[in-house]
Amino acid sequence: MVHFDLSHELVLSDLTDVASLSCVNFFSMLHVAKIMSESPNIYLNDPDPLSVLLERMSLRAEVYVNGDFCGSWAVDTSGSRRIPFHLIGKGQAWLHFENETIVLNEKDLVVFPRDHQHIISSSPIKPAKKLVNQPAKGAGETTNMVCGFFQFNHTLVNPLLDALPEFLHIPATSSSCNSRIMQLIDMMIVELQQRRTGCYTIVDQLANLVFIEILREQVEAGKLNNGMLVALFDNRIGKALNAIHQQPEYAWNLASLASKASMSRSNFADKFTKLVGLSPMKYLLKWRLIEARKLLICSDISIAEIAQLSGYETEAAFRKAFKQHQGEAPGAVRSAMVGH
Repeated sequence: MVHFDLSHELVLSDLTDVASLSCVNFFSMLHVAKIMSESPNIYLNDPDPLSVLLERMSLRAEVYVNGDFCGSWAVDTSGSRRIPFHLIGKGQAWLHFENETIVLNEKDLVVFPRDHQHIISSSPIKPAKKLVNQPAKGAGETTNMVCGFFQFNHTLVNPLLDALPEFLHIPATSSSCNSRIMQLIDMMIVELQQRRTGCYTIVDQLANLVFIEILREQVEAGKLNNGMLVALFDNRIGKALNAIHQQPEYAWNLASLASKASMSRSNFADKFTKLVGLSPMKYLLKWRLIEARKLLICSDISIAEIAQLSGYETEAAFRKAFKQHQGEAPGAVRSAMVGH
């Protein structure tokens, strides 16, 4: 922590007019600026790899249901190509897969990183498909459930989710449950109960934080063996990934990326491919196109400029690569967004 003590520089009781005060304030600011320039570590200008990746991929949460379910009911929110999540605010429910059923208790959270098919119901017996997403029938215990989605700017090419399991169950009663996640869940429930001004924005932001905390826990607890999250925090491969994420337009090649990782080209390529699931140059191509899609959607920069920012020498080469790997032309992506 940095403390600024200006008392030895200024004697405010000696000031007799506003002009003097303005002058002293000016020199006070100069003094503060000098201290700050001598303490560069106080600036938040060196983000960690996960923060860089999340910022670039524009993580966003949306809570769209907070309801009481009574009687006999069953819901399935899979198939949206987003990341569904369900939070049991009160009561109990059952999560059904093809060959498995899991009980969900109060304040339990379940997340489906790759949109895995699932059914949540009022019964431990898996309901028939024709009863799913139909109006509740009869009377019975009430279950409050909060439902929503996490999504990135383009989920079809999201390297972050590959290492995560099909679903993540965070039970509130588990001794290993992350206390920070539970604090965030408690705050979400209170916000939804009180419905104060700004409630929806706050709840969505809290859900964002829950997902980031889940990612952090997966890495720090050593629950993952490979994939993007592991690669990001590898002390060698992570440096190369961070370089790609922060400067996708740079003319990277295998040698320059291996140099970032302080490894030989062959060892670097082998380890990178093992952890990430793609060769370094294929990942670079994939990331550049993720960035390009984001610019097409979120900016009015010309396609020619986006091609240059994405590391392509010509607009034609960019258009060809984009359509080949994204399945549609850059102009079509931009036109679709303008239409909205």
